[in-house]
Amino acid sequence: MNKLNFLFVLVAVSLMGTACSSKKETKKENGKYITTTALRIDTSFTKEYVAEIQSFQNIEIRAKVKGFIESINVDEGQHVNGGQILFTIRPKEYEAELIKAKAEVKKSEVDAQNAKTLSDKNIISKSELALALAKLEQAKADESLAALYVSYTKVNAPFEGIIDRLKLKQGSLIDEGTLLTTLSNNKNVYAYFNVSENEYLDFKSKNSKDKNNIVSLMLANGQAHKFKGKIETIQGEFDKNTGSIAFRAIFPNPDGLLKHGETGRVQMKVDLKQALIIPQKATFELQDKVYVYVVDKNNVIKSRNIKIKQRLNNLFVIESGLLENDVFILEGIQSLKDDDKVETTLVPASASVSIK
Repeated sequence: MNKLNFLFVLVAVSLMGTACSSKKETKKENGKYITTTALRIDTSFTKEYVAEIQSFQNIEIRAKVKGFIESINVDEGQHVNGGQILFTIRPKEYEAELIKAKAEVKKSEVDAQNAKTLSDKNIISKSELALALAKLEQAKADESLAALYVSYTKVNAPFEGIIDRLKLKQGSLIDEGTLLTTLSNNKNVYAYFNVSENEYLDFKSKNSKDKNNIVSLMLANGQAHKFKGKIETIQGEFDKNTGSIAFRAIFPNPDGLLKHGETGRVQMKVDLKQALIIPQKATFELQDKVYVYVVDKNNVIKSRNIKIKQRLNNLFVIESGLLENDVFILEGIQSLKDDDKVETTLVPASASVSIK
């Protein structure tokens, strides 16, 4: 390529660049941007909390005496009634102790009767009679204790529930206090979940009606538990490490679907009074901060940092940084920068929320 042709190409490229720049500026000057204001409205949203599910009653079944497991009368996962015999520990040694204690009671009764007869005849002192009577009372106490140990060889269910894993097999030698199984009453279950200090204060300030106590439960598979629950109580103090406090909700569980130790997500409705709402599409993020382009009276835009209180689907609830009468760009913010002067078309705040 000779020098003349090279210069011709250079001039042509330069002219093309100027033309493109001119078109871009014309589009920017002639294009109108949709603006709106924030909407002040009463609304609500559903907040989810990770929950730990516990049985209404859940206890460990432990042996009260030492011995061999003679029989296991239940199976894992079995439903049992209150008072039903779960385990039998070989009772022969304890029954022998009871027979011995009963014999000692009879002997002490005879001794006490003889002592009374002799005391009435002033042959022995009153203190000797009192000693004989005391030995009788001790023998009766030993009999009661021996009978109690015999009763401990039958391990009964203290309430109706479901048997968990059996820890030992028939014939195992156990000590006093050995864990045999656990028993759960799952007709109702508790769901424990942690709430921040701010959310706790909001809940207490707005919780004037029982309807605010009603909650739902989402299970691990994403399905909703078909029975609604109710917040029953709140723990007595905040966790200093997390700054949260535990709520306890109770859920009916008549079909036994929920088990002790399950996890889920408690859903609680939170009311927002006079919330300031804007569409999420009117915002952009920069270094983990959220901004909108606010338009001044001269149609010049400035980015403004806003603080978000809550996300609601395609909306933001504003905590600070934006006033109700501030006008901001609703659409097309990707092509804008600070100090741009734009032409605008204002739409009502109520309409902007529904714009897709």
